[in-house]
Amino acid sequence: MTGDFEVRAPATDDPAEVGSCDFVLFCVKTFDADAAAARLGPLVGEDTAVVSLQNGVENEETLARAVGDDHVMGGAAFIFAEIAEPGVIRHTGGPASITFGEFDGRASERAQRLLACCEQAGFAAELSQSIKTVLWAKLAFICAQAGMTAAVRLPIGEIRTAAAAWTAFSRLLTEVCAVAEAEGHPVPQAARERALALAQALPGSFSSLHDDLVAGRRMELEALHGFVVRRAAQHHLAVPMSEAVYAILQPWAIRNQPAST
Repeated sequence: MTGDFEVRAPATDDPAEVGSCDFVLFCVKTFDADAAAARLGPLVGEDTAVVSLQNGVENEETLARAVGDDHVMGGAAFIFAEIAEPGVIRHTGGPASITFGEFDGRASERAQRLLACCEQAGFAAELSQSIKTVLWAKLAFICAQAGMTAAVRLPIGEIRTAAAAWTAFSRLLTEVCAVAEAEGHPVPQAARERALALAQALPGSFSSLHDDLVAGRRMELEALHGFVVRRAAQHHLAVPMSEAVYAILQPWAIRNQPAST
């Protein structure tokens, strides 16, 4: 669906008012995952699937600790959007699709039902047999696109025009893919090429990491570049570009961290 449209849906901040659901789309920022997962109880019935649509590759572990492995499905959203004001979402670019799947690769009955729901609603969705690889491929793209737009403070279009900056983008992508391979989830070459092609095709887009930085909001740096740097160290992999971006952005992440209460 494209263009302007309005959705009227019931909303509440109390999960108990909703009760058990067929599907729960878990879309909070990574740093809020533990607190939000702890409130899932009233939403989860015997056959409920909780689908993470977050950045990073560790969120499903957080959900599994809260609701159990059997209730968790992996997912990835592909869209550039922002909250323009309360209740108003602005779609700024990207394919506007989701990919999801069971971690054992099965085309389960519940996964097929969710796919049918997406198709009936009129938006693009794909059922993956290797969702963990999809998550790593997305992480590679995000670390490159978000890392560079946040560190350089310019949109991806201008980064593409500077040879050294575009090389840094490619190196970030390559480093994350190296960590993914060490973790046992190699990103296919075709997926790497799609990531580069997407970055080439994007208009003057920034990233949520950049937007959070300049707005003084809490940043997902630890779930992105911080995670890559830590996992690379465990595998004795050199990731100098990821380390550089992490070092550049960490002071901003610390500055934007909310004061403890």
